[in-house]
Amino acid sequence: MPPGPPPGFGGGQGPTGPPPSYIPQQSPSLFAVDPGAIRGCLFRYTYVWLNNGRSFWFYPTFVGRTSVAGYRWRPRQFRWDYFGIDTQRIASFSCR
Repeated sequence: MPPGPPPGFGGGQGPTGPPPSYIPQQSPSLFAVDPGAIRGCLFRYTYVWLNNGRSFWFYPTFVGRTSVAGYRWRPRQFRWDYFGIDTQRIASFSCR
């Protein structure tokens, strides 16, 4: 079982099943990702595109001033792992 969030960060568990089977269409972002904007995706399946070209399903459970944390889907292991990232590394995101 993957480790969960540290005490006081994020609370709650990750999703119990896999993310949606589709990948949403990317919307280009002209500005850095605002933590206030991604806060609307808390506890929702969120697809994230990073500045380095990587992308993945994410289930955010915590949004800080400059970072977001939650569970990242690892398709090869077919599981969610707890994960945190600086919002400046995120190019865009889409949540449902």
